[in-house]
Amino acid sequence: MSDETTAPQSGARPNVVLAMLLLVYIFNFVDRQILAILAAPIQKDLSLSDGQMGLLGGLAFALLYSTLGVPLAWLADRTSRSWVITVSLVLWSGFTALCGLAGSFWQIFLARLGVGIGEAGGVAPSYAVIGDYFPSHRRAFALSVYSLGIPLGSAAGVLAGGYIATQIDWRTAFIVVGIAGLVIAPLFKLVVRDRPAPVRADAPRFSAVAATLAAKPSFWLLSFGAATSSMLGYGLAFWLPSLLQRSFGLDLIATSHFIGAVLLLGGVAGMLMGGWLGDKLGTRDRAWFAYVPACAFVIGVPFFAAGIYSGSVRLAFVLFLIPQAMAYVWLGPILSAVQHLVAPSERATASALFLLINNLIGLGGGIFALGALSQALTPVYGSEALRYSMLYSLVLYALAAALMALAGPRLRKDWHG
Repeated sequence: MSDETTAPQSGARPNVVLAMLLLVYIFNFVDRQILAILAAPIQKDLSLSDGQMGLLGGLAFALLYSTLGVPLAWLADRTSRSWVITVSLVLWSGFTALCGLAGSFWQIFLARLGVGIGEAGGVAPSYAVIGDYFPSHRRAFALSVYSLGIPLGSAAGVLAGGYIATQIDWRTAFIVVGIAGLVIAPLFKLVVRDRPAPVRADAPRFSAVAATLAAKPSFWLLSFGAATSSMLGYGLAFWLPSLLQRSFGLDLIATSHFIGAVLLLGGVAGMLMGGWLGDKLGTRDRAWFAYVPACAFVIGVPFFAAGIYSGSVRLAFVLFLIPQAMAYVWLGPILSAVQHLVAPSERATASALFLLINNLIGLGGGIFALGALSQALTPVYGSEALRYSMLYSLVLYALAAALMALAGPRLRKDWHG
């Protein structure tokens, strides 16, 4: 079966399915990122250090999120992608609510592990569903629309979390967003259906998919390039609220407004631009699926540095808009490229292997690394240690750009079909 004939013969329209997947992904990032805006009151209430908060934001979530994503994606390829996503939504929403009941570091650590277990089954099968419903020449943009869940969910998380924590407390914020996710789970399963099972009846073994990807240099370069950029991206996303409160003197509500606006304006623009450029330039030369992100990372570094170092809140806001957009450009092109390295029946598994590398290194290491570096720099820089931790970490974007640039020529050879 050709790549262009993978759209289902019946069921919901592709755009409706995409809208439901986007809604679930928004909740994915609301539940994932709400911890960042609530870091200050949680640290105060539970007496946690920056290092412990780094573990909660990174390793506690990423450990099982990254590793369980692979077997759950393999299960989705062989059974029902929509059911795996639905059950995952229920699990991560329930554990998010449990975070609000935690009374110690280890209790909230275990609850965050549970959030990671649930979210492990959400993203890779969603990529595969999009691959089923959208032809190759529209896939990068469709994946960018789906990836809008990252800035939209992150913005909603910081805005809702900041408001609820200010009006009531941080515990209620976790409970409210967790229950909201549970409510939409039945609606998602009702709307999103799998394509006919016979299409995936001959899905290859996991080892065969892994062997196919392992033999393609572009997969490794794209994966480690994305992981390197994600170390900085996740680290900045988690610690920026704390920086605004420590170094810029903003309160919780002002911080949530600042972050929410930057994510919505910069993040949405960058996400859509990346998908559009990926489809437009990638159809002419497949190397551009990697070159577009490489250019974005290079552009973003000086603006991030200027924003972090700025002493003015208004100037910092303007400066952060551009690199925030550049930080999201990579998702559409790279996710689409990974989908094209394997056969249609292998997409969820391939996506999960990519996410394993990206999230274990990027999410698991980035947040903790920036927090640990801040703690190490405190004797030198005092209350400004977090600012310099972020500045030193910008070298990660330069490395990511180099890896993406190397991946470009290899994509021409490794493309499937």
